[in-house]
Amino acid sequence: MQNNIRLFKIFGIEVGLDFSWFLVLILFTYSLAVQLFPQSTSSWLNWTLAFITALLFFASVLAHEFGHSLVAIALGVPVRSITLFIFGGVAQITREPKRALDEFLIAIAGPIASLVMGIAFGLIWLITKLYIPTSPLESMSRWLAVTNLILAVFNMIPGYPLDGGRVFRAIVWGLTGNRDRATGVAAALGKIVAGLFILGGLAELLSGNFTGGIWTGLIGLFLFNAANATTQQVELRRLLSGHRVSEAMNTDLQVVDPYSSVAEVVNQKILPSGRRCFPVIDNGQMLGLVTLHRVKELPQDQWPTTPIRQVMLPTAELQIAAPGDGLYDTLERMITSDLNQLPVMDNGRLVGLIARDNLLNFIKMRTEMRM
Repeated sequence: MQNNIRLFKIFGIEVGLDFSWFLVLILFTYSLAVQLFPQSTSSWLNWTLAFITALLFFASVLAHEFGHSLVAIALGVPVRSITLFIFGGVAQITREPKRALDEFLIAIAGPIASLVMGIAFGLIWLITKLYIPTSPLESMSRWLAVTNLILAVFNMIPGYPLDGGRVFRAIVWGLTGNRDRATGVAAALGKIVAGLFILGGLAELLSGNFTGGIWTGLIGLFLFNAANATTQQVELRRLLSGHRVSEAMNTDLQVVDPYSSVAEVVNQKILPSGRRCFPVIDNGQMLGLVTLHRVKELPQDQWPTTPIRQVMLPTAELQIAAPGDGLYDTLERMITSDLNQLPVMDNGRLVGLIARDNLLNFIKMRTEMRM
């Protein structure tokens, strides 16, 4: 969400807009103004109705993503954010479901939400058709009903990471009992579907439909990249499976005294070592962690007079890892909580730090050794 425009937060989910969303909003508004609404009305009214219809469509996309997100939360799967972007919307579910049934329910919830929205707009269309036919409201509700139904059907195409691909993965997962194998099969199918989209886009270009061909091809490229990223995630899980925090953590700890000034820590620890995180220790007891990010939040003119304990993260506010924790689970937890490092404690004693760069080095080494 850092590069997006944040709109609001609801149910603990941050909702925002990617900058690419504004491009597709303009395209939708223009298309609707030219094609959907009767030209007999005034031009400004056409554009206003088109703009409102486009916003209602993206509200429908948001409802689709909330369908996924609310079911995920109900099943204990955290959801960090929902972002509207050029291809619609995406919910950032911060960890994968633990059961095939949970995956199925989360995946199917989005298309069901779109189906419900399509039926709701369809009912509005039938009412307006009976009582105020040929009105802008009739055109608007008919278009929104059809579009939501198309959205529900399109998302059920069995190409991962579309919802249909996730449903397919859940079914294979349930039948085989192997999540990674199911993910690999679903991702492979997703690449095939993406390839068909790309070929379809090329066919449209050759037939003279330039805009449609570009759009279809871009969707295919997006799906292919997403499926490829999923394949890489399976490989990452394979590389880290069976390995523990103790194998990758940094045990060469440089500690700081809680009574040292921020300036002393910067000049004597951070700059010479290049490290970004240091435990704060007093009489063998860890009081907290000081990070480069926390130091940078303090104005530099206050560094010489501010003790480091005033800018550290107290131990009570820290998430802790244990030497026996799984590496993949630890990485997933760090991503979910947006953490760069975790202190590793064993029976109340600090034994190391595990940071994302430790995990990256571990992965790189095992990849080079082909292990």
